[in-house]
Amino acid sequence: MDRIVGRLRDLAHTQRRFQDLLDAVMAVGRDLDLPVVLRRVITTAMSLVDARYGALGVLSEDGEHLEEFIPVGLSEREVEALAGVALPHGRGLLGHLIDHPGPLRVADIGAHPDAVGFPPGHPPMRTLLGVALTGRGRVFGNLYLCGRRDGQPFDEHDQDILVALAGAAGLAIENARLYRKVRANAEYFQRLLLPSLPDVTPFSVAAIYRPAATPDHVGGDWYDALMLPDGACALVIGDVAGHDLKSAATMAQTRNMLRALLYDRRTPPSAVLTQLDRTLQAITDNPITTTCLARIEPAEDGWTIHWSNAGHPPPLLIGPDGTARYLHADPGLPLGVDPNVPRPDHKRPLPGNATLVFFTDGLVEHPHRPLDAGLTALAQVATAHADLPLEDLCRTLADAHLADGRDDLAVLALRTPPTAPTPETPATHSRARELDVPRPW
Repeated sequence: MDRIVGRLRDLAHTQRRFQDLLDAVMAVGRDLDLPVVLRRVITTAMSLVDARYGALGVLSEDGEHLEEFIPVGLSEREVEALAGVALPHGRGLLGHLIDHPGPLRVADIGAHPDAVGFPPGHPPMRTLLGVALTGRGRVFGNLYLCGRRDGQPFDEHDQDILVALAGAAGLAIENARLYRKVRANAEYFQRLLLPSLPDVTPFSVAAIYRPAATPDHVGGDWYDALMLPDGACALVIGDVAGHDLKSAATMAQTRNMLRALLYDRRTPPSAVLTQLDRTLQAITDNPITTTCLARIEPAEDGWTIHWSNAGHPPPLLIGPDGTARYLHADPGLPLGVDPNVPRPDHKRPLPGNATLVFFTDGLVEHPHRPLDAGLTALAQVATAHADLPLEDLCRTLADAHLADGRDDLAVLALRTPPTAPTPETPATHSRARELDVPRPW
């Protein structure tokens, strides 16, 4: 009877460990962010065999040494004791597993012929269990566990569980690596589509773009700035709906089309956005896009900002005295909704030494906070750093982490010179008069 009870107990224990293994395999394959996957592989393996310490070594491209070593389980005191000690590069027992990528189970590390000892400050470790991590026929890392919490050596069941986990972990890591490469290429493609801002003298401009922190996100945020033939400076920022390569491609298509319209037509921003909306709907299947288009126009005692908003967050104006206010006004519909609905225009005087900040909602939106709270926080940060050079101001705003990081963001800033614009030069006057020539449209 006792023997039967013992077998049933062993069977129940085996079933629990098998279920734990299945749960672990599912958990390891759930993420595509490579650092998250690597750490989850270690912690999952430690949990399955109740190990005190775990580590994962990532091999170099040639497979000859450890390029990265991620330890888990060290206490703060143990970490401090190892301060200044270089991470292992794949010698001793770690090198043995690199040269012989099969399961390695050691009951006494110090007694193994390949052991080279531990560096000063390293916690004592006696037992070791290591397996190779493979993916698509290639060994690219090793998983190490040390010290079962019950003090016993790792046994054959521990080894079987770790080998099974390593097979699933290898595929998960390889998928995460491939995904990182694809995403990096997509992000590089998106950055190539964004412009290098031109010289817009007498104004100064700067911009910054940050991709989302989430691993599966490629966005459609965009910006542009250019001097127009009539002497005005055009600024635009926008956000194409969607988080994929189509959004990025749509962003470039919309920006290029808008540039052509701005150069071709000396019309208010509302008319330019209306024509852009009609053209996009006629020749593309682009998704909904929010945007804000502004013209900075010379005036007798400074400048005038003339803008139209298509469902986008309002620009932030920081005056020469450091006060900040949002240019709230009646917004028009986003592009792609109804091009026949009239779009409003707005004008406001713009003094010298003023700073305009245009941004996408990824800078301020947070799911656990009202949008107004994000806008208020942005105004406070911008005001506190209004004297910074524009490049530093844009970087400071992007680094403020006012949103949750799940959306990409773009910031575009312009600063007016401290003095009012000079009267038109003959060349500028001549260019402006050329645009007054009647056109057939």
